[in-house]
Amino acid sequence: MGRNTRKRRMPLATKVTAGAAALALGGGGLIWANFHASAHEENAGHNRTTSQAAQVATIDCPDVGQQLSDVPDRARGEVDGELASMDQQITDAYQRLVTTRRAQDGDPQFVRNSILGPLKDRRKALIDRIKLEINRAGGQADDSLDQLAGCTGRPADQQQPGDGQDGDGQDGDGQDQGQDGGQNQDDNGNGAAGPVAEDFIDINDVQPNSRGLQNGLAANGDSGSTGSFTTDCGVNENNLFNSDNLIAAPGVDNGAHHTHDYVGNQDNDAFSSDEDLAGADTSCQNQGDKSTYYWPVLRLQDGTQEFDANDQGGGAEGNVGKILKPAQAELKFVGNQQGDVVAMPRFLRIITGDAKSFVNGNANANSSWSCTGFEDRQVTDKYPLCPEGSQVVRTANFQSCWDGQNIDSANHRDHMAFVQQDGSCPNGFQAVPQLQIRLVYDIPAPVIETGRVRNPYAVDSFPEQLHKPITDHNDFINVMDEDLMNQVVECINSGEDCQ
Repeated sequence: MGRNTRKRRMPLATKVTAGAAALALGGGGLIWANFHASAHEENAGHNRTTSQAAQVATIDCPDVGQQLSDVPDRARGEVDGELASMDQQITDAYQRLVTTRRAQDGDPQFVRNSILGPLKDRRKALIDRIKLEINRAGGQADDSLDQLAGCTGRPADQQQPGDGQDGDGQDGDGQDQGQDGGQNQDDNGNGAAGPVAEDFIDINDVQPNSRGLQNGLAANGDSGSTGSFTTDCGVNENNLFNSDNLIAAPGVDNGAHHTHDYVGNQDNDAFSSDEDLAGADTSCQNQGDKSTYYWPVLRLQDGTQEFDANDQGGGAEGNVGKILKPAQAELKFVGNQQGDVVAMPRFLRIITGDAKSFVNGNANANSSWSCTGFEDRQVTDKYPLCPEGSQVVRTANFQSCWDGQNIDSANHRDHMAFVQQDGSCPNGFQAVPQLQIRLVYDIPAPVIETGRVRNPYAVDSFPEQLHKPITDHNDFINVMDEDLMNQVVECINSGEDCQ
Protein backbone atom coordinates (compact mmCIF):
# COMPACT_ATOMS: atom_id res chain seq x y z
CA MET A 1 0.00 0.00 0.00
CA GLY A 2 1.52 3.32 -1.04
CA ARG A 3 1.81 6.19 1.36
CA ASN A 4 1.05 9.87 0.83
CA THR A 5 4.21 11.63 -0.32
CA ARG A 6 2.98 15.23 -0.09
CA LYS A 7 5.26 17.06 2.35
CA ARG A 8 4.56 19.38 5.22
CA ARG A 9 7.26 20.56 7.58
CA MET A 10 5.66 22.82 10.15
CA PRO A 11 6.40 22.43 13.87
CA LEU A 12 3.32 22.32 16.04
CA ALA A 13 4.34 25.48 17.85
CA THR A 14 3.97 27.52 14.63
CA LYS A 15 0.58 26.28 13.56
CA VAL A 16 -1.95 29.09 13.42
CA THR A 17 -5.07 27.37 12.19
CA ALA A 18 -6.58 27.23 15.65
CA GLY A 19 -4.90 30.24 17.20
CA ALA A 20 -7.37 32.88 16.09
CA ALA A 21 -10.36 30.76 17.10
CA ALA A 22 -8.82 30.01 20.48
CA LEU A 23 -8.12 33.67 21.15
CA ALA A 24 -11.60 34.66 20.06
CA LEU A 25 -13.03 32.24 22.58
CA GLY A 26 -10.77 33.27 25.41
CA GLY A 27 -7.47 31.65 24.48
CA GLY A 28 -5.81 28.36 25.25
CA GLY A 29 -7.79 25.57 26.82
CA LEU A 30 -10.33 27.92 28.36
CA ILE A 31 -12.83 27.19 25.59
CA TRP A 32 -13.19 23.73 27.12
CA ALA A 33 -13.90 24.93 30.67
CA ASN A 34 -17.11 24.00 32.50
CA PHE A 35 -17.28 20.70 30.70
CA HIS A 36 -18.81 19.03 33.73
CA ALA A 37 -22.05 20.84 34.46
CA SER A 38 -22.01 21.94 38.08
CA ALA A 39 -25.16 22.02 40.15
CA HIS A 40 -25.32 25.82 40.12
CA GLU A 41 -24.22 28.66 37.85
CA GLU A 42 -23.74 32.36 38.54
CA ASN A 43 -26.23 34.40 36.55
CA ALA A 44 -27.06 38.09 37.05
CA GLY A 45 -25.75 38.03 40.59
CA HIS A 46 -27.56 34.97 41.86
CA ASN A 47 -27.29 31.20 41.68
CA ARG A 48 -29.58 29.20 39.49
CA THR A 49 -29.87 25.48 39.07
CA THR A 50 -28.87 24.23 35.65
CA SER A 51 -31.37 22.26 33.61
CA GLN A 52 -31.13 18.61 32.81
CA ALA A 53 -29.92 19.53 29.31
CA ALA A 54 -26.64 20.77 30.78
CA GLN A 55 -26.03 17.27 32.04
CA VAL A 56 -25.01 16.18 28.54
CA ALA A 57 -21.30 15.95 29.15
CA THR A 58 -19.89 14.56 25.94
CA ILE A 59 -20.75 13.25 22.50
CA ASP A 60 -20.75 9.53 21.74
CA CYS A 61 -20.45 8.70 18.04
CA PRO A 62 -20.14 5.20 16.55
CA ASP A 63 -16.61 4.63 15.23
CA VAL A 64 -17.05 4.21 11.49
CA GLY A 65 -13.38 3.41 10.93
CA GLN A 66 -13.52 0.37 13.20
CA GLN A 67 -16.25 -1.11 10.99
CA LEU A 68 -14.31 -0.90 7.74
CA SER A 69 -12.62 -4.14 6.74
CA ASP A 70 -12.90 -4.32 2.95
CA VAL A 71 -11.50 -1.11 1.50
CA PRO A 72 -9.53 -1.43 -1.75
CA ASP A 73 -5.95 -0.20 -1.45
CA ARG A 74 -6.44 2.60 -3.94
CA ALA A 75 -9.36 4.00 -1.92
CA ARG A 76 -7.71 3.90 1.49
CA GLY A 77 -6.14 7.35 1.30
CA GLU A 78 -9.45 8.99 0.48
CA VAL A 79 -11.30 6.95 3.12
CA ASP A 80 -8.74 7.84 5.79
CA GLY A 81 -9.26 11.48 4.88
CA GLU A 82 -13.02 11.23 5.26
CA LEU A 83 -12.63 9.51 8.63
CA ALA A 84 -10.33 12.32 9.76
CA SER A 85 -13.02 14.80 8.68
CA MET A 86 -15.48 12.89 10.88
CA ASP A 87 -13.14 13.32 13.83
CA GLN A 88 -13.06 17.05 13.13
CA GLN A 89 -16.86 17.12 12.99
CA ILE A 90 -17.02 15.54 16.46
CA THR A 91 -14.46 18.01 17.78
CA ASP A 92 -16.49 20.91 16.41
CA ALA A 93 -19.74 19.53 17.84
CA TYR A 94 -18.11 18.98 21.23
CA GLN A 95 -16.81 22.55 21.23
CA ARG A 96 -20.35 23.75 20.55
CA LEU A 97 -21.62 21.55 23.37
CA VAL A 98 -19.31 23.08 25.96
CA THR A 99 -19.73 26.68 24.82
CA THR A 100 -23.55 26.74 24.73
CA ARG A 101 -24.41 25.74 28.29
CA ARG A 102 -26.65 28.74 28.82
CA ALA A 103 -28.65 28.02 25.67
CA GLN A 104 -29.00 24.38 26.76
CA ASP A 105 -30.24 25.57 30.14
CA GLY A 106 -33.08 27.44 28.48
CA ASP A 107 -34.03 24.81 25.92
CA PRO A 108 -34.12 21.10 26.85
CA GLN A 109 -34.12 20.21 23.12
CA PHE A 110 -31.11 22.37 22.25
CA VAL A 111 -28.57 19.54 22.20
CA ARG A 112 -30.78 17.34 20.06
CA ASN A 113 -31.84 20.03 17.59
CA SER A 114 -28.78 22.25 17.37
CA ILE A 115 -25.87 19.86 17.88
CA LEU A 116 -26.70 16.18 17.41
CA GLY A 117 -29.16 16.60 14.54
CA PRO A 118 -26.83 18.65 12.32
CA LEU A 119 -23.92 16.39 13.28
CA LYS A 120 -25.85 13.34 12.09
CA ASP A 121 -26.53 15.00 8.74
CA ARG A 122 -22.87 15.91 8.26
CA ARG A 123 -21.72 12.41 9.21
CA LYS A 124 -24.22 10.85 6.82
CA ALA A 125 -22.77 12.93 3.97
CA LEU A 126 -19.27 11.66 4.73
CA ILE A 127 -20.46 8.07 5.04
CA ASP A 128 -22.05 8.41 1.60
CA ARG A 129 -18.72 9.63 0.24
CA ILE A 130 -16.85 6.74 1.89
CA LYS A 131 -19.25 4.25 0.32
CA LEU A 132 -18.86 5.91 -3.07
CA GLU A 133 -15.05 5.84 -2.85
CA ILE A 134 -15.08 2.15 -1.90
CA ASN A 135 -17.40 1.24 -4.76
CA ARG A 136 -15.49 3.32 -7.30
CA ALA A 137 -12.30 1.46 -6.37
CA GLY A 138 -13.93 -1.90 -7.05
CA GLY A 139 -15.01 -2.75 -3.50
CA GLN A 140 -18.46 -3.38 -2.10
CA ALA A 141 -19.51 -0.82 0.50
CA ASP A 142 -21.68 -2.00 3.38
CA ASP A 143 -25.02 -0.19 3.35
CA SER A 144 -25.31 -0.74 7.11
CA LEU A 145 -22.70 2.02 7.56
CA ASP A 146 -25.62 4.46 7.29
CA GLN A 147 -26.75 3.31 10.73
CA LEU A 148 -23.57 4.77 12.22
CA ALA A 149 -24.39 8.37 11.31
CA GLY A 150 -26.26 9.31 14.50
CA CYS A 151 -24.54 10.25 17.77
CA THR A 152 -25.80 10.43 21.34
CA GLY A 153 -25.12 12.69 24.27
CA ARG A 154 -24.00 11.10 27.51
CA PRO A 155 -23.06 12.16 31.02
CA ALA A 156 -19.47 11.95 32.17
CA ASP A 157 -20.18 9.20 34.67
CA GLN A 158 -21.61 6.87 32.02
CA GLN A 159 -18.81 4.35 31.69
CA GLN A 160 -19.94 2.17 28.80
CA PRO A 161 -21.66 2.90 25.49
CA GLY A 162 -25.29 1.85 25.43
CA ASP A 163 -26.08 2.28 29.11
CA GLY A 164 -29.35 4.13 29.42
CA GLN A 165 -29.43 5.35 25.84
CA ASP A 166 -32.55 5.82 23.78
CA GLY A 167 -33.86 2.77 21.90
CA ASP A 168 -31.57 2.49 18.89
CA GLY A 169 -28.82 4.61 20.38
CA GLN A 170 -28.71 6.84 17.32
CA ASP A 171 -30.67 10.00 17.94
CA GLY A 172 -30.99 10.35 21.70
CA ASP A 173 -29.57 13.49 23.24
CA GLY A 174 -28.75 11.82 26.52
CA GLN A 175 -31.00 14.11 28.52
CA ASP A 176 -32.81 11.26 30.23
CA GLN A 177 -29.70 9.39 31.29
CA GLY A 178 -29.82 9.72 35.02
CA GLN A 179 -30.85 12.64 37.19
CA ASP A 180 -27.34 13.10 38.57
CA GLY A 181 -25.28 12.49 35.43
CA GLY A 182 -22.86 15.39 35.24
CA GLN A 183 -24.36 17.12 38.30
CA ASN A 184 -22.16 17.93 41.27
CA GLN A 185 -19.17 17.28 39.04
CA ASP A 186 -17.11 20.33 38.21
CA ASP A 187 -14.10 20.65 35.98
CA ASN A 188 -10.85 20.35 37.87
CA GLY A 189 -10.38 24.10 38.11
CA ASN A 190 -7.74 24.18 35.36
CA GLY A 191 -10.04 24.93 32.46
CA ALA A 192 -9.86 21.38 31.15
CA ALA A 193 -12.53 18.79 30.50
CA GLY A 194 -11.23 16.20 32.87
CA PRO A 195 -9.87 14.24 34.47
CA VAL A 196 -12.04 14.31 37.58
CA ALA A 197 -11.48 12.82 41.01
CA GLU A 198 -13.26 9.58 40.07
CA ASP A 199 -10.62 8.95 37.40
CA PHE A 200 -7.95 8.29 40.06
CA ILE A 201 -7.35 5.38 42.42
CA ASP A 202 -4.84 4.70 45.18
CA ILE A 203 -2.59 1.94 43.89
CA ASN A 204 -3.01 0.19 47.25
CA ASP A 205 -6.71 -0.20 46.45
CA VAL A 206 -5.98 -2.10 43.22
CA GLN A 207 -6.05 -5.86 43.64
CA PRO A 208 -2.96 -7.73 42.40
CA ASN A 209 -3.42 -9.54 39.07
CA SER A 210 -6.86 -8.03 38.60
CA ARG A 211 -6.49 -6.24 35.28
CA GLY A 212 -9.77 -6.80 33.48
CA LEU A 213 -8.62 -6.88 29.85
CA GLN A 214 -7.30 -9.87 27.92
CA ASN A 215 -5.67 -7.64 25.33
CA GLY A 216 -1.96 -7.10 25.74
CA LEU A 217 -1.09 -10.43 27.35
CA ALA A 218 2.67 -10.87 27.38
CA ALA A 219 3.58 -13.23 24.58
CA ASN A 220 6.68 -14.96 25.86
CA GLY A 221 6.94 -17.41 28.74
CA ASP A 222 8.99 -20.33 30.02
CA SER A 223 8.71 -22.24 26.75
CA GLY A 224 8.63 -21.27 23.09
CA SER A 225 10.89 -18.38 22.10
CA THR A 226 12.16 -16.97 25.39
CA GLY A 227 14.74 -14.40 24.35
CA SER A 228 14.42 -10.64 24.05
CA PHE A 229 15.83 -7.65 22.24
CA THR A 230 15.93 -4.19 23.84
CA THR A 231 16.39 -1.03 21.80
CA ASP A 232 17.35 2.26 23.48
CA CYS A 233 15.83 5.24 21.68
CA GLY A 234 15.82 7.82 24.48
CA VAL A 235 12.92 9.78 25.95
CA ASN A 236 12.33 12.34 23.20
CA GLU A 237 15.32 14.50 24.07
CA ASN A 238 14.94 16.09 20.60
CA ASN A 239 11.50 17.47 21.51
CA LEU A 240 9.76 15.91 18.54
CA PHE A 241 6.06 16.55 19.06
CA ASN A 242 3.07 16.88 16.76
CA SER A 243 -0.65 16.15 16.69
CA ASP A 244 -0.56 14.07 13.51
CA ASN A 245 -1.11 10.33 13.18
CA LEU A 246 0.77 8.85 10.25
CA ILE A 247 -0.90 5.44 10.67
CA ALA A 248 -4.55 6.32 11.23
CA ALA A 249 -4.72 9.65 9.37
CA PRO A 250 -1.95 9.79 6.74
CA GLY A 251 -1.90 13.07 4.84
CA VAL A 252 -4.09 14.86 7.42
CA ASP A 253 -2.70 17.71 9.50
CA ASN A 254 -3.71 17.39 13.18
CA GLY A 255 -5.26 13.99 12.51
CA ALA A 256 -4.86 12.93 16.15
CA HIS A 257 -6.33 16.04 17.84
CA HIS A 258 -3.81 15.45 20.63
CA THR A 259 -0.05 15.72 20.92
CA HIS A 260 2.33 12.76 20.59
CA ASP A 261 5.79 12.04 21.97
CA TYR A 262 8.11 10.46 19.39
CA VAL A 263 11.25 8.38 19.84
CA GLY A 264 13.19 6.58 17.17
CA ASN A 265 12.51 7.91 13.68
CA GLN A 266 12.92 11.68 13.42
CA ASP A 267 10.82 12.26 10.28
CA ASN A 268 7.37 11.71 11.71
CA ASP A 269 4.46 13.71 10.48
CA ALA A 270 1.27 12.99 8.61
CA PHE A 271 2.97 13.42 5.24
CA SER A 272 6.00 11.17 5.74
CA SER A 273 6.32 8.44 3.12
CA ASP A 274 7.97 5.08 3.67
CA GLU A 275 10.94 6.47 1.76
CA ASP A 276 11.10 9.43 4.16
CA LEU A 277 11.10 7.08 7.14
CA ALA A 278 13.82 4.90 5.62
CA GLY A 279 16.08 7.90 4.97
CA ALA A 280 15.52 9.67 8.28
CA ASP A 281 17.73 10.06 11.31
CA THR A 282 16.92 8.04 14.42
CA SER A 283 17.25 8.66 18.15
CA CYS A 284 17.93 4.95 18.70
CA GLN A 285 21.46 4.02 19.75
CA ASN A 286 21.42 1.22 17.19
CA GLN A 287 21.30 3.19 13.96
CA GLY A 288 19.77 0.22 12.18
CA ASP A 289 16.55 0.91 14.08
CA LYS A 290 14.73 3.75 12.37
CA SER A 291 11.37 2.54 13.65
CA THR A 292 8.91 5.11 14.89
CA TYR A 293 7.52 4.69 18.40
CA TYR A 294 4.93 7.22 19.55
CA TRP A 295 2.28 7.75 22.20
CA PRO A 296 0.09 10.60 23.51
CA VAL A 297 1.92 12.85 25.92
CA LEU A 298 1.09 13.03 29.60
CA ARG A 299 0.50 16.49 31.00
CA LEU A 300 0.44 17.94 34.48
CA GLN A 301 -2.52 20.32 34.54
CA ASP A 302 -0.75 22.95 36.61
CA GLY A 303 -1.47 26.03 34.50
CA THR A 304 1.76 25.86 32.51
CA GLN A 305 1.45 27.49 29.08
CA GLU A 306 3.18 24.99 26.82
CA PHE A 307 4.38 25.75 23.28
CA ASP A 308 1.05 24.40 21.94
CA ALA A 309 -1.20 26.26 24.40
CA ASN A 310 -3.13 27.96 21.58
CA ASP A 311 -2.72 25.29 18.92
CA GLN A 312 -4.84 22.49 17.58
CA GLY A 313 -3.92 19.26 19.31
CA GLY A 314 -2.91 21.31 22.33
CA GLY A 315 -4.74 23.89 24.40
CA ALA A 316 -7.20 24.81 21.66
CA GLU A 317 -8.58 21.27 21.96
CA GLY A 318 -8.44 20.90 25.72
CA ASN A 319 -4.95 19.40 26.08
CA VAL A 320 -3.48 21.81 28.60
CA GLY A 321 -0.63 21.99 31.06
CA LYS A 322 3.00 20.95 31.32
CA ILE A 323 4.12 18.13 29.01
CA LEU A 324 5.81 15.40 31.03
CA LYS A 325 8.55 13.41 29.37
CA PRO A 326 9.13 9.91 30.70
CA ALA A 327 12.09 9.44 32.99
CA GLN A 328 12.52 6.05 31.33
CA ALA A 329 11.28 4.63 28.03
CA GLU A 330 11.95 0.91 27.82
CA LEU A 331 11.36 -0.63 24.38
CA LYS A 332 11.66 -4.42 24.33
CA PHE A 333 10.78 -7.13 21.82
CA VAL A 334 9.96 -10.58 23.22
CA GLY A 335 8.92 -13.97 21.88
CA ASN A 336 5.98 -16.34 21.82
CA GLN A 337 4.97 -18.99 24.37
CA GLN A 338 4.30 -21.67 21.77
CA GLY A 339 7.22 -21.41 19.36
CA ASP A 340 9.56 -19.34 17.27
CA VAL A 341 8.82 -15.91 15.86
CA VAL A 342 9.31 -14.73 12.29
CA ALA A 343 10.61 -11.38 11.11
CA MET A 344 8.27 -8.41 10.96
CA PRO A 345 7.95 -6.97 7.45
CA ARG A 346 9.50 -3.54 7.02
CA PHE A 347 6.99 -0.69 7.45
CA LEU A 348 4.55 -2.90 9.39
CA ARG A 349 2.15 -0.61 11.26
CA ILE A 350 0.61 -1.49 14.62
CA ILE A 351 -1.78 0.49 16.80
CA THR A 352 -2.45 -0.90 20.27
CA GLY A 353 -5.15 0.48 22.52
CA ASP A 354 -7.99 2.73 21.42
CA ALA A 355 -7.89 6.53 21.61
CA LYS A 356 -11.71 6.51 21.63
CA SER A 357 -12.33 3.72 24.09
CA PHE A 358 -14.24 5.96 26.53
CA VAL A 359 -17.11 5.95 24.03
CA ASN A 360 -16.13 2.87 21.97
CA GLY A 361 -15.93 0.49 24.93
CA ASN A 362 -13.26 -2.05 25.81
CA ALA A 363 -13.01 -4.09 22.60
CA ASN A 364 -9.68 -2.58 21.58
CA ALA A 365 -8.69 -0.96 24.88
CA ASN A 366 -5.22 -1.87 26.06
CA SER A 367 -4.31 0.67 28.71
CA SER A 368 -2.26 -0.44 31.68
CA TRP A 369 -1.35 1.92 34.54
CA SER A 370 0.63 1.16 37.67
CA CYS A 371 3.35 2.40 40.04
CA THR A 372 6.93 1.28 40.50
CA GLY A 373 7.07 -1.27 43.27
CA PHE A 374 3.42 -2.23 42.62
CA GLU A 375 3.53 -3.51 39.05
CA ASP A 376 1.62 -6.66 39.92
CA ARG A 377 -1.29 -4.21 40.26
CA GLN A 378 -2.42 -2.94 36.86
CA VAL A 379 -5.47 -0.78 36.22
CA THR A 380 -7.09 0.14 32.89
CA ASP A 381 -9.71 2.79 33.62
CA LYS A 382 -8.09 4.79 36.44
CA TYR A 383 -4.93 6.80 36.89
CA PRO A 384 -2.90 5.47 39.84
CA LEU A 385 -2.09 7.57 42.88
CA CYS A 386 1.41 6.38 43.78
CA PRO A 387 2.94 6.63 47.26
CA GLU A 388 5.91 8.88 47.90
CA GLY A 389 9.02 7.52 46.22
CA SER A 390 7.02 5.54 43.63
CA GLN A 391 6.70 6.54 39.97
CA VAL A 392 3.77 6.28 37.55
CA VAL A 393 4.13 3.50 34.96
CA ARG A 394 2.38 3.16 31.57
CA THR A 395 2.77 -0.25 29.93
CA ALA A 396 1.70 -1.41 26.47
CA ASN A 397 2.10 -4.99 25.21
CA PHE A 398 1.40 -4.94 21.49
CA GLN A 399 -0.38 -7.41 19.23
CA SER A 400 2.17 -10.03 18.16
CA CYS A 401 0.34 -12.14 15.57
CA TRP A 402 0.62 -11.03 11.93
CA ASP A 403 -1.55 -12.16 9.01
CA GLY A 404 1.58 -12.88 6.97
CA GLN A 405 0.59 -10.57 4.12
CA ASN A 406 -0.26 -6.97 4.96
CA ILE A 407 1.66 -4.14 6.60
CA ASP A 408 -1.61 -2.32 7.30
CA SER A 409 -5.37 -2.82 6.96
CA ALA A 410 -8.41 -0.67 6.31
CA ASN A 411 -9.19 -0.23 10.00
CA HIS A 412 -5.48 -0.45 10.93
CA ARG A 413 -6.19 -3.52 13.10
CA ASP A 414 -7.27 -6.57 11.09
CA HIS A 415 -3.76 -7.44 9.88
CA MET A 416 -2.63 -7.97 13.50
CA ALA A 417 -4.04 -9.97 16.42
CA PHE A 418 -3.27 -10.67 20.05
CA VAL A 419 -2.15 -14.12 21.13
CA GLN A 420 -4.86 -16.42 22.43
CA GLN A 421 -5.11 -17.59 26.04
CA ASP A 422 -2.61 -20.40 25.47
CA GLY A 423 -0.15 -18.01 23.84
CA SER A 424 -0.71 -19.25 20.30
CA CYS A 425 -1.73 -17.12 17.33
CA PRO A 426 -5.17 -17.43 15.72
CA ASN A 427 -5.47 -19.56 12.60
CA GLY A 428 -3.87 -17.88 9.62
CA PHE A 429 -1.61 -15.69 11.74
CA GLN A 430 2.04 -16.17 12.63
CA ALA A 431 4.00 -14.96 15.63
CA VAL A 432 6.28 -11.94 15.27
CA PRO A 433 8.36 -10.28 18.01
CA GLN A 434 6.06 -8.64 20.52
CA LEU A 435 6.83 -5.00 21.26
CA GLN A 436 6.49 -4.06 24.92
CA ILE A 437 6.74 -0.39 25.88
CA ARG A 438 7.19 0.63 29.50
CA LEU A 439 7.17 4.34 30.31
CA VAL A 440 8.06 5.59 33.79
CA TYR A 441 7.24 9.13 34.98
CA ASP A 442 8.15 11.32 37.91
CA ILE A 443 4.79 12.93 38.69
CA PRO A 444 3.73 14.61 41.92
CA ALA A 445 0.64 12.85 43.24
CA PRO A 446 -2.54 14.88 42.63
CA VAL A 447 -4.44 16.06 45.68
CA ILE A 448 -8.09 15.04 45.95
CA GLU A 449 -10.26 16.99 48.38
CA THR A 450 -14.04 17.24 48.68
CA GLY A 451 -14.53 15.36 45.45
CA ARG A 452 -12.22 17.51 43.35
CA VAL A 453 -8.71 16.89 42.10
CA ARG A 454 -6.02 19.56 42.11
CA ASN A 455 -3.06 19.52 39.69
CA PRO A 456 -4.00 16.20 38.10
CA TYR A 457 -1.99 14.50 35.41
CA ALA A 458 -3.73 13.16 32.33
CA VAL A 459 -3.10 11.63 28.94
CA ASP A 460 -3.74 13.82 25.91
CA SER A 461 -6.94 12.79 24.14
CA PHE A 462 -9.52 13.63 21.53
CA PRO A 463 -11.56 16.45 23.14
CA GLU A 464 -14.74 14.39 23.62
CA GLN A 465 -12.81 11.55 25.31
CA LEU A 466 -12.31 13.67 28.47
CA HIS A 467 -8.72 12.56 29.11
CA LYS A 468 -9.93 9.21 30.40
CA PRO A 469 -7.05 6.82 31.24
CA ILE A 470 -8.62 3.98 29.26
CA THR A 471 -8.02 5.96 26.06
CA ASP A 472 -4.25 5.49 26.34
CA HIS A 473 -2.69 3.93 23.24
CA ASN A 474 0.63 3.38 21.45
CA ASP A 475 1.72 3.32 17.82
CA PHE A 476 4.63 1.64 16.03
CA ILE A 477 6.01 1.48 12.50
CA ASN A 478 8.81 -1.04 11.94
CA VAL A 479 11.70 0.60 10.12
CA MET A 480 14.48 -1.73 11.23
CA ASP A 481 16.90 -2.72 8.48
CA GLU A 482 16.87 -6.37 7.43
CA ASP A 483 20.05 -7.31 9.27
CA LEU A 484 18.82 -5.87 12.55
CA MET A 485 15.39 -7.51 12.29
CA ASN A 486 17.08 -10.85 11.63
CA GLN A 487 19.23 -10.26 14.72
CA VAL A 488 16.11 -9.54 16.78
CA VAL A 489 14.50 -12.78 15.62
CA GLU A 490 17.67 -14.80 16.24
CA CYS A 491 18.08 -13.45 19.77
CA ILE A 492 14.47 -14.17 20.66
CA ASN A 493 14.36 -17.66 19.14
CA SER A 494 17.68 -18.69 20.71
CA GLY A 495 16.66 -17.53 24.19
CA GLU A 496 19.23 -14.73 24.40
CA ASP A 497 18.69 -11.29 25.87
CA CYS A 498 20.24 -8.82 23.45
CA GLN A 499 20.43 -5.07 22.97
